[in-house]
Amino acid sequence: MLFMFTLRYISNINVVKLSAQKSLSMTTIQPTSTKQDILRLLLKHSPATAHDLADHLDISTQAVRRHLKDLEDEGLIEYESVAVGMGRPQHFYQLSAAGRAHFPSGYNDFAVSFLDTLAETVGQEQVSSILRKQWERKARAYHDRLGNGSVGDRVQNLVGLRQAEGYMAECYPVENGKFMFTEYNCAISEVAESFPSICSHELEMFAALFPDCQVDRTHWLINGEHRCGYLISPKL
Repeated sequence: MLFMFTLRYISNINVVKLSAQKSLSMTTIQPTSTKQDILRLLLKHSPATAHDLADHLDISTQAVRRHLKDLEDEGLIEYESVAVGMGRPQHFYQLSAAGRAHFPSGYNDFAVSFLDTLAETVGQEQVSSILRKQWERKARAYHDRLGNGSVGDRVQNLVGLRQAEGYMAECYPVENGKFMFTEYNCAISEVAESFPSICSHELEMFAALFPDCQVDRTHWLINGEHRCGYLISPKL
C-alpha cells in the first residue's frame, strides 16, 4: 500500500515540477537581454573567455566585459586566470552555483526533503527500489514516443522530449555512427547529490531506450563537469 502510494506521490511531484519548469523557462531563461545570452552561453560553453563570448554574440569584447563585470558583481559567474603564452593572463568564465540556480531546476528542496523522510520511514533500499520503478515507468513513456526510426532519429526525438521537460539538451553525431547526447542542466541535480542512485537509474533508462546500442556516461555534472554526456554507440 505504501509502495503504490509513494509511486503515485512521486509521479505527482514530477507533474508539478514539470509545470513549474515550463513556467520558469518562460520567465527566467528567455534571451531577453545580453546578460541572459551570456548566462546561457556559459551554461553550454563553459569555461569561455570574453573574446569567445563576443564572437558568439557578435558584439564587441569591451561590451561583453562590461556585462561580465555586472554578472560577477551579482554572483552569477566566476572566473579563473590562466597564463597563455607571454601575454597577460586570460580570464576563463563559468557559472557560479548561483548562476546555475538561475536556470529552472524544479522543486528540488521539497523532493530531497520528501525522499529523506521516506528513507527514514522505509529505509534506503526501499527508496532505491521506488526510484528505479520511477525511471522504468518513465522509460516506457519515452519509448512510446521515440518511434522505431534510426538511432539518430530516436536520439533527436529524445532531445525534444527532454527539452520539453526543461533540460537544455542536444545531440550530435560522432565517429562510426555514434551519437553524443548532452544535457547542460539537470532538473533533479539537488536530488541527485543526496541520492546519486538516481543518476544510475537514469543511465539504465537511457540504455533501455536504445537496446540496440551501448550507452556510456562520459560527463557528469555531479563530478564538477559542466554537463552530463552520454555516448550512444550502435552495437555491431
